[in-house]
Amino acid sequence: MLVTDINNVKIYNLSGGKSVPEWVTSRKQKKGTKKQADSDRRIELIQDFDMPGVASSIAVSPDGQYILATGTYKPRVKCFEVCNLSLKFERCFDSEVEKFEILSDDYGKVAFLQADRYVEIHAAHGRHYRLRIPRFGRDLVYHKPTCDLLLVGASPDIFRLNLERGQFLLPYTSSSASGIDSITVNREHQLICTGTQEGTLEAWDYRDRKCCGTLDVAASLQNTKEIASVTALEFKNGLTVAAGTSTGHVLLYDIRARSPLAVKDHLNQLPIKKIRFQPEQKSVYSLDGAMLKIWDEATLKQKACIESLSNFNDFAHYPGSGLFLFAQEDTKMLPYYVPSEGPAPKWCSFLDNLVEDIDSETVQNVYDDYKFITKQELADLKLDHLEGTKMLRAYMHGFFIDIRLYNKAKSVSNTFAFDGFRKEKIRKQIEAARPARIQLKTALPQVNKELAQQLIEEKHMVNAKRSAIAKSLLTDDRFKNMFENPDFEVDKDAQEYRLLSAVLQRADRDKARKKENVVVTPIGEDEEDQKSTDDDLYSEKSESESEDEKRESGEELEEESVRATSKKEGRKKVLPSVSAARQQSGRSAQEDEDDGSFSLAVEEGANFNIMQPSRKIQSVSLGKRVSKLEHNTTSVQFDNGIGRREITFTLPSRSKGGKNDQDQDRSRQQTLKKHKEERRKVIRSAKGVIKKMVMRKP
Repeated sequence: MLVTDINNVKIYNLSGGKSVPEWVTSRKQKKGTKKQADSDRRIELIQDFDMPGVASSIAVSPDGQYILATGTYKPRVKCFEVCNLSLKFERCFDSEVEKFEILSDDYGKVAFLQADRYVEIHAAHGRHYRLRIPRFGRDLVYHKPTCDLLLVGASPDIFRLNLERGQFLLPYTSSSASGIDSITVNREHQLICTGTQEGTLEAWDYRDRKCCGTLDVAASLQNTKEIASVTALEFKNGLTVAAGTSTGHVLLYDIRARSPLAVKDHLNQLPIKKIRFQPEQKSVYSLDGAMLKIWDEATLKQKACIESLSNFNDFAHYPGSGLFLFAQEDTKMLPYYVPSEGPAPKWCSFLDNLVEDIDSETVQNVYDDYKFITKQELADLKLDHLEGTKMLRAYMHGFFIDIRLYNKAKSVSNTFAFDGFRKEKIRKQIEAARPARIQLKTALPQVNKELAQQLIEEKHMVNAKRSAIAKSLLTDDRFKNMFENPDFEVDKDAQEYRLLSAVLQRADRDKARKKENVVVTPIGEDEEDQKSTDDDLYSEKSESESEDEKRESGEELEEESVRATSKKEGRKKVLPSVSAARQQSGRSAQEDEDDGSFSLAVEEGANFNIMQPSRKIQSVSLGKRVSKLEHNTTSVQFDNGIGRREITFTLPSRSKGGKNDQDQDRSRQQTLKKHKEERRKVIRSAKGVIKKMVMRKP
């Protein structure tokens, strides 16, 4: 079963699946059907629901118990009984059937219009009578009030065969038509309507035997190059009629008005073959050679369509249900089920339960044991001498050949295929070994360049653990496809990649800082390590604290202290330069430990905020900054894996153990001590306030 979904309308092809060739024996057909993988899931709604060649027309009896279909070859009619889901009888004709009409509620009385101008009347036992009409017929309909069988064709006459009297009556003759393509009867007021080759719709009243009205359908169509003939007619009720034209248009008319209520275009320029209404769903079914369109009669919006690989000839809609039966230019007659158009009939009510559990499957119009090849392919395989024998079955523009013979011939014809493969392999190896004229040497691979760059940077970092991981990723053969195969390229548009937005933003920010030569921290350490490194190496007083001290002490601070401690591996390379700075300043390490700090004098206007330099320093030119520096400068250099970095600072010029320096330190300490005592006197105690709040508490 093949399921298609068009405009959220599910359409189930109940005959979907692989087919078995007709030329093989019945025994092989059964074996081929059992061999198919989906044989246990196939649904054969009606047994032997097919024709030897082509199915021309199909209809459902008024009581809904029988399905009649005609086809070729040999021309025949098949009657299927729905209660048994099988064939009831089969009869053959001398000529192909153009159209047929069921005259009774069951299969007991049927009239067949044949291509050789004969009309056959069949009873339940078989053919009852056969007679000939004056012109080639195209359509027929049964008029119940008068028991007249009305036949139209390649003449302006409507032939009337009275089945009660068994003779022809005087025909109705159109004065403006050269031929009549279709005819229908309104079941409510018995008005007879015909569609002519000139594109007009004529209405006949059987009581007066005269034409009571003419409607020009072709004039209602615009942008049509040729005159559209009326090829299909159908009444919905007593007032609404649908007319299908040879240009692929369906027009809805109120018989009281000359202009159409709506015009539906099939957009494929194929004649409309049949029209049916479904009043419960307010749907119109219109068939042409390519498809059946299901559309809404009020809005003209298409609900769904049913297509086939072969041209459609006729269809039958089971009344009050969603079951459609198609006769096509193929051996199969197709049953389709559309649940949105109605439930399944009672005789196949199991469809409603099955369609809920069936998955979509594809139909391949190929045979398991046979392969289709063209005439050129047959010549390439050197099997053209088999043409006309039983080894080949002609089909369309080629042949069907046994798959075993095809594989054997293919292997023999490809004897020199290995030589070609060997030459191609050697050519590729030579091109790979031959150097290019312009060689661009780069250490980065073609795939995942950014990832490779990051791993190379981590490979040279101080952190031994991350460096070892980076080396293993770059050198291990298990991960080489990550930098060679494009399938392993990082997809930045993927949802998983976007979820790491915070990490990606931080990485982009670090890259931007590196480009501006602002970041001096080693790569590969965590954010907490970098934060602790900055806090340990450089701790500065805030501007607010310095301003408070200036107001209270009345003194301007001219120096800034920078404490340097060595707690992590990344800072070991700074220590030798610090010791050199101590030697230049004339202070020992013991004196630094006694003071608890290592003071470095900084030029006025300089800023040591490594993460974010001040705007004042950035605004000053490099020449002015160099001119302000003294000769006693010290440089600290270290390598962070990307390149070398250097920090330059100025030391205070004071000698070791100088008396003036000691006096200045003592005076400074006394001033700070005096300032702290004054602050203690001014500060108010909060003991009384806290005591009162505790007493007021309930």
